[in-house]
Amino acid sequence: MKLHYGFDNISKIDWSSILPIIIPFLLVGFLLILVALVDLYRHRTTRENVLIWTIVIVFFNTIGPILYFVIGRKDVNKHATRNQ
Repeated sequence: MKLHYGFDNISKIDWSSILPIIIPFLLVGFLLILVALVDLYRHRTTRENVLIWTIVIVFFNTIGPILYFVIGRKDVNKHATRNQ
């Protein structure tokens, strides 16, 4: 298998052998984005910087949702009511 391709050689790539490897990664990335956006939408009243987190989740495909789940869920609005 050739490791370096030019622009004219891209049409000669056997995509049927590469797609089974690429598709699971694309699906996991899409699922991460979808779950992060749903969680952000559900808790939009208690989260700060909703617009910024939306941009991070959508434009930084794999690392954006991971950052949201690690950092963004701690970003709670101080005016939100909490169960005591």
